[in-house]
Amino acid sequence: MRPLRVMLPVLSLLLVLPLHAQDLATTCHVSSSYDLTVVPAYLLFDRASPAPQRVRLQDGVLRVDGRTVPLSAGERVRLARFERLLRALVPRVKAVADHGVDVAVQTVRSQAASLGLDTATRVELDQRLAADAVSLKQRIAASYSTHDWHGAVAEQYEQELASDIVPLIVADLGRQALTAAMGGDLQRAAELRDRAAALATDGPALLRQRMNVLRPQVAALCPDIRQLATLQQGLPAGDGRMLDLLQVTDAGAP
Repeated sequence: MRPLRVMLPVLSLLLVLPLHAQDLATTCHVSSSYDLTVVPAYLLFDRASPAPQRVRLQDGVLRVDGRTVPLSAGERVRLARFERLLRALVPRVKAVADHGVDVAVQTVRSQAASLGLDTATRVELDQRLAADAVSLKQRIAASYSTHDWHGAVAEQYEQELASDIVPLIVADLGRQALTAAMGGDLQRAAELRDRAAALATDGPALLRQRMNVLRPQVAALCPDIRQLATLQQGLPAGDGRMLDLLQVTDAGAP
C-alpha cells in the first residue's frame, strides 16, 4: 500500500475546493483572467498578459498600467460603486470558504474512519484535522489576494497537510498489516489494501459531492458578482479599450 499516494488526492481537494468556494465561473457564469488583490487603499487586478496587465481602482480613480485614465463624474461614481460592491463580497466569499473547510475536514475524517484505524489514532487524527482546519481558516482570513493560492503555494500547503496527517495513518495501517501478516491472516492484509485503494478512488469524488452543499451559498453571491460585470460595462480603460475585468457568459447574462 502507498498511503501517501492514497491520501494526497483528498488532501488536495481539502485545500483547493474550499478556497475557491466552488467554481464561480461555472456557478455564476462570470470569469476573469486577472488575479485580484484587495488592500485598504485600493483594488488591484493584474495578469502577466495581454495588456492591460495592471488595473488599479482607488476611490473612483482608475489607473491602467501606471497611467491614470480620465473618467467623467458619472464614470467615477460607477467605478466607486464597483469598488464598494467588490469589497463587500470579500467577507461573504471567505464565509463560504470557511464552510467548505468544515465540510472537507468532516469528509476526510469520515473517509479515514473507513480504514478501521484504532481508537488512539482516530483521536489523534481528529485533533490534527481540527488544528489544520484552524490553520487553514486563519490563512483564508489573512489572505487578500488570489496570488496566495497559486501553484507552488498551494502545493506547499498541501504537502504540509500531508506531512501532518499521512504519517499517522501510515503508522497505523503498517501496524495492522504487520500484525495480520505475522498472524498469517492474508485476507485481513488484503482488506487493508482494498480499503486504502477505495479511499484513493472514491475519496475525491465523495468530497466533490459533499461540496455541493455549498452551492446555494455560492449561488447567493452570483447576483452581486454579475452586477460587478454590469458596472464595468462602458468604462474606458485607455488606448481606446473598454474595462474588461470580468466576462459574463450568455448563460449568466443579466
